[in-house]
Amino acid sequence: MPLLHIHDIPDHLYRLLAAQAERERRSLKLHAVAVLARGLRVGLDAKARRQKVLRAIKESRQAIPVRSKDAAKLIREDRRR
Repeated sequence: MPLLHIHDIPDHLYRLLAAQAERERRSLKLHAVAVLARGLRVGLDAKARRQKVLRAIKESRQAIPVRSKDAAKLIREDRRR
């Protein structure tokens, strides 16, 4: 993947970008890529989107809500088997 270094970013832009990245639970690097893609009106490729989601899951370390039946109902179904 190509590499891009940006120097001398104005402080207010850097702080704004960093704050947005934190709110969206992204690394600064991933957020900068997303902002560039949005600004250029192009989507991230499928692989990049998957990697972004996986990173967000790893970084959040929170349980992912699972849609399921009532716990008591699941236990009853299990006992019937």
